[in-house]
Amino acid sequence: QCGPKRRGIKSSVKRKFCGFRRSVNWLVKHLQYFFSYIQCWFLSFLDAIPSADQIRITTSLKSQRGSVWTKNKSIFEYWEVEVTFRVTGRGRIGADGLAIWFTEEQGLEGPVFGAADKWNGVGIFFDSFDNDGKKNNPGVIVVGNNGKLLYDHQNDGSTQALASCQRDFRNKPYPVRVKITYYQKTLTVLINNGFTPDKEDYEFCAKVEDMVLPSQGYFGISAATGGLADDHDVLSFLTFQLTEPGKEVPIPDAEIPQKDKEKYQEEFEHFQQELDKKKEEFQKDHPDVQGQPADDLFETVSDRELRQIFEGQNRIHLEIKQLNRQLDMILDEQRRYVSAVTDEISKRGAGFPGQQGQLSQQEIETVVKTQEEVLRQVNEIRNSMADTLRLISGAQHPGSAAGVYETTQHFNDIKEHLHVVKRDIEHLVQRNMPSSEKSKCPDLPPFPSCLSTVHFFIFVAVQTVLFIGYIMYRKMY
Repeated sequence: QCGPKRRGIKSSVKRKFCGFRRSVNWLVKHLQYFFSYIQCWFLSFLDAIPSADQIRITTSLKSQRGSVWTKNKSIFEYWEVEVTFRVTGRGRIGADGLAIWFTEEQGLEGPVFGAADKWNGVGIFFDSFDNDGKKNNPGVIVVGNNGKLLYDHQNDGSTQALASCQRDFRNKPYPVRVKITYYQKTLTVLINNGFTPDKEDYEFCAKVEDMVLPSQGYFGISAATGGLADDHDVLSFLTFQLTEPGKEVPIPDAEIPQKDKEKYQEEFEHFQQELDKKKEEFQKDHPDVQGQPADDLFETVSDRELRQIFEGQNRIHLEIKQLNRQLDMILDEQRRYVSAVTDEISKRGAGFPGQQGQLSQQEIETVVKTQEEVLRQVNEIRNSMADTLRLISGAQHPGSAAGVYETTQHFNDIKEHLHVVKRDIEHLVQRNMPSSEKSKCPDLPPFPSCLSTVHFFIFVAVQTVLFIGYIMYRKMY
């Protein structure tokens, strides 16, 4: 046993053995550091890392660049791209971001999100780092280039952006989906924010009209990291050809030669064999892992709580969308009502000129004033209800007696304001009613007198006599 010296044990062999063991431990520890450094140094020179179900464009290491491009040019005049990706990281802020490209030439490596600058085409940038300090990131920016412009990194491309929207695409429970459509010189960007499992729940992000792109080009996706780092994973990249109504759709077999198809098939089979071989080697090196159930079949407490939170946010998101639709319907009904009232007023003015037109104008002014007064009272009610909710939330965590007193005082003030609002609304109703329909409050009955004047004087006299008698009694005794 190697450790502190014990009394009565003096063995040179033991001391030599313990020294040798400490030297071996030191050597193993430093070898681990060395191999870890070599591994990080090797990974820093890797671009994209493919796997069976996704491509990792960049790993969560500092100063990484990666990109994936199509080998052949696209001959589509109009096209649509659907991209599914994940951007995950441990930090609250990520860097640098991810870009989707359509360019005349491949931008294999460069300073613009891992791709080359001065491109000829368009780039849709998912920028996750706020370089200009305007707190408008993460965001989606559409930047076009004719092959001569340098990307403005310091301002996050805001001086060159053709369109943009602010969306948070980092650390979402579901993959983020983007649909980019270029049709008749109009580029449209739709995004699924990754809060719902619905694949078709897209939201409008940006639109650029009168945009001229190269007739043929390469599709690509790239990513880069800086001082901060995220994992940028691409799960799918689908490209579709769009044709105008009435035009004949070209035959897909005529677009790709048979030799290219065979070559791609051979590459895919070779990649699949390499993957199966790596799996077998891993199973041989780790026999203890075989036979164990998959990790994703089980759910920890934290995973379950996180899933419940995401499901609750999903329900809130759906409810908000439903409320927005209802508000749109209410606004449409209000517009129809206003148009109907306007037509009726114009008919009255045309049918009854002179004095009748003046009376209609006065009625309109009265209605407008009444509406303004009602809106003011409703705003006061809303503010009072907001204060009430705030005070109720504060009352759930009382701090001191002063806080209780302050809460009571605020509730009394709210009650008084509600009485004032009620009285004002009743006054408005009474004022707008015709004089013949106004209800009159009945007179109060006279209050009965509980004590007459004679009884009062008799009571005072008796009380005075008793008081004087008590004083004389105290003086005598």
